[in-house]
Amino acid sequence: MLTNVFSNWAADVLAGLTLLVLGFLGRRLRRRAASPAGGDPVAPPAAANGVRIYTLLGARASDGQPVHLPSSRPAGTVVTWTGPGGAERFELTDGVLPDGTYAADRTALCRRR
Repeated sequence: MLTNVFSNWAADVLAGLTLLVLGFLGRRLRRRAASPAGGDPVAPPAAANGVRIYTLLGARASDGQPVHLPSSRPAGTVVTWTGPGGAERFELTDGVLPDGTYAADRTALCRRR
């Protein structure tokens, strides 16, 4: 009689533990699927005195690093940047990049082919 009680108890405990593990794994997989590939999204930096940091898309400094431009101008403004390859024009946008900076896209007249 004691053997039956113990074996029934063990089966119930194992079933309960199995359900707990499956629930934990399912919740973890759902969280991973819901989050972006790079983890949590980066919020845009708070504009100090209306200044945003823009990344000039496709432009590289002489050391090969991306170019960042602080500006208080509104989106849609066209700015000129003089780099190693000469002067290029970029349009400031409201698009936020994964690093939290705003995107500045080359204007159609200056796109390289």
